[in-house]
Amino acid sequence: MQRGGVSFWYQELGGLPKPRPALDCSISADICIIGAGYTGLWAAYYLKKADSSLNIVIVEEHFAGFGASGRNGGWLSGNFAWEHEKYLSSGTAEQVKAMVEAFHGTVDEVIAAAEMEGINADIHRTQELAIATNAYQFQRLAPELKRLHHWGDHRSRLESEAQLRARIAIPSAKGALVTSGVARVQPAKLVRGLADAVARLGVTIYEATRAHEISKGQVITHKGRVACAVVLKATEGYSAQLPGYERDWLPLNSAQIVTEPLPLELWRDIGWSGAELIGDMAHAYCYCQRTADGRIAVGGRGLPYLLNSKIQPDGRPTAGTISQLRGILARLFPAATHVPLAHAWQGVLGVPRDWCATVGLDPETKIGWAGGYVGVGLTSANLAGRTLRDLVLSEPTALTELPWVNRAVRAWEREPLRWMAVRGLYAMLKAADRAEANGKAHAPHLARLGAWIKSQ
Repeated sequence: MQRGGVSFWYQELGGLPKPRPALDCSISADICIIGAGYTGLWAAYYLKKADSSLNIVIVEEHFAGFGASGRNGGWLSGNFAWEHEKYLSSGTAEQVKAMVEAFHGTVDEVIAAAEMEGINADIHRTQELAIATNAYQFQRLAPELKRLHHWGDHRSRLESEAQLRARIAIPSAKGALVTSGVARVQPAKLVRGLADAVARLGVTIYEATRAHEISKGQVITHKGRVACAVVLKATEGYSAQLPGYERDWLPLNSAQIVTEPLPLELWRDIGWSGAELIGDMAHAYCYCQRTADGRIAVGGRGLPYLLNSKIQPDGRPTAGTISQLRGILARLFPAATHVPLAHAWQGVLGVPRDWCATVGLDPETKIGWAGGYVGVGLTSANLAGRTLRDLVLSEPTALTELPWVNRAVRAWEREPLRWMAVRGLYAMLKAADRAEANGKAHAPHLARLGAWIKSQ
């Protein structure tokens, strides 16, 4: 089994890409974007489509798609993954509902753009199954559906145990929340195809170029200075590595394993013929996909956070993290327990202090940003890229009126307090999940304690 090496998704592509040339002198541009992941690439794509005369450059420390964009679980879900009520501080209930609808529409937007640019990313339209695997999780299904409907999300419905078992063999399943209008994606294929599309439009991507200072009108890298009218910070989970932004978004680890391809007779036993996106109703939830070549990919938090926002660039998960993910595989798909693992890897996602994403542009400094997606970046980055386009071009649109735009969020606590908070949070969530699985009466109290830690 391979560990690290960025992700299995790149192994499937034949290995890591050859980097584009680095910046080797000081230059000028209209717009400089920091980070060549989904957010930076989508922003460049839509800006260049809107105004082909714009001189746009992207500076990237490694290569396009090195971060979460090339490591994620491949869920193009359109989900609103944050607490709706928190956005009422910057918008009305109707605006929050408009934001929910905008996220739903982003699934079609991404698929249409991929088709237009000839990007083959193994995109498969399907459904998402949030499966209840014990009585406590089952009790959360109906209230969650009611909450979604209240905020204008009518893509979801409940599915009974019998209906669920007819499509997939998960022995512990008691029912599910089924969401339509989602898609499975091979994330590295999408981000590499998007990078090529952006380059064809005339955007210069400087790889192996690390930005180490941002200020009004300039980005200073270790290879040279970029003088520009607008700076867009699209570093998401890597933002804590930039001086002055250390406490904006916390880099939370998320890890995955993927099996070798399953034999056809085993797939006949498991079912899963619709390649649905599969998660559960646990507090420390998992995410799974059936890959285009017949593997099972399983993701989860593992070791959630390292002191001082440390990031392991190679993405090599710990043995304990791999063991936890193996446990999820065995619990959900016991028939595949003995299928060898092919790869294990991890990456980081950006988490704001209130666990809610933002996008914006400072009208004075002309420094823009987007991120804090908390694990739903594949969809969020596209909507953020389109919103940044409108903000940069000073075009008030329905997107610029959404309540995540220019929303202020307080900074994370200094170390070691934030390390203690995040590790404590996930300790409580995992303890609650263990208690629920064992039918313990104190499970709800542990879950409420975890929620309280998160809200402080």
